[in-house]
Amino acid sequence: MSETLQTTDVAASDADLLAQTAIAVREAGSALRERFGEVVRYESREELMRALAVNDDMALDILRPRLTGLRPQAGWVEDELDGGALPAGEWWVVDPAEGNVNHLHALPEWAVTATLVRENQPVLTAVHLPLTGETYTALTGAGAHLDGRPLHVSQTADLDLSIVATSQARPDEDEKVVRQVGSSTTAMLFDALVVRVAVPATLHLLNVAAGRIDGFWQFAGARADLLPGALLVTEAGGRISDAEGRPWTPQSQSFLAAAPGVHAEAVSTLSR
Repeated sequence: MSETLQTTDVAASDADLLAQTAIAVREAGSALRERFGEVVRYESREELMRALAVNDDMALDILRPRLTGLRPQAGWVEDELDGGALPAGEWWVVDPAEGNVNHLHALPEWAVTATLVRENQPVLTAVHLPLTGETYTALTGAGAHLDGRPLHVSQTADLDLSIVATSQARPDEDEKVVRQVGSSTTAMLFDALVVRVAVPATLHLLNVAAGRIDGFWQFAGARADLLPGALLVTEAGGRISDAEGRPWTPQSQSFLAAAPGVHAEAVSTLSR
């Protein structure tokens, strides 16, 4: 009996925590929305990095105190480009401006994300799209939602009828990864109906979770890119693996999220 009560209490606590996390990402998104609209010009990589940092810092000034206050014992991932496993315990994995370069270019594809990871497993996530006002949330065992409405992946069962997507892993990526992105995109152009190539990864994964597209893959990638979408897709009924169909972890060298009906076919295409 005590174990049942304890589990229920933890679930209730995580649900409350998710609600507060969603409020935090919406507040940060509102601040970034105020800065959106004009293309930010830069003439060097240094100027670009400074412009990106202004957005990151503005959002972090809101997110860090709020999320730390919600979970004081949780660690904080400082670099959203980091990959690999985390130390034991709880960690906030946050991307204060996912798709930041799009924001600078007055493109609409950007978001604010916050994910709580417990023992290297994402427990809850909130992703806010400030320009549409949409907030996507997922909680382990409780499903994925868009503003409270349940999300479900598509029922598509044929890759040749599918819309799929990918994104480059990061600027200055390893040559091997760049070539993998190129060859896998070519393979998908032959096998899928439509292939979309754009950043950021999280927005593609939202679309997989919502059933708007049927699959997403990426080589390499950072935790902050993939953990929110991985939880959303899983809780919406999708399948997560690496590109060869093996279980995915933050240490994996590739990532695939797809509707169950096309997952195996997508693995076959990416493994060629």
